[in-house]
Amino acid sequence: MQGLSLQSLKKHKALIPLYVCTALGCGGALVYLARLAFRSPDVSWNKKSNPEPWEEYRAKQYKFYSPIRDYSKEESPAPKF
Repeated sequence: MQGLSLQSLKKHKALIPLYVCTALGCGGALVYLARLAFRSPDVSWNKKSNPEPWEEYRAKQYKFYSPIRDYSKEESPAPKF
């Protein structure tokens, strides 16, 4: 098939940006998926050491906007200076 080998890409230079954009899109999707898997409080990888990890975020603001809860009135567990 044309455009799938390096020799063919040298002949059809217009395909190079297409492959670059596709690779960047796939890479961005993988980074976002890894971020969701490791940083989200909804995912628990080790249930023995921390069976309910979402309880740590009860008083923390991890959402940008919440129409139900007003985070400015809640106590933060962070030390005050």
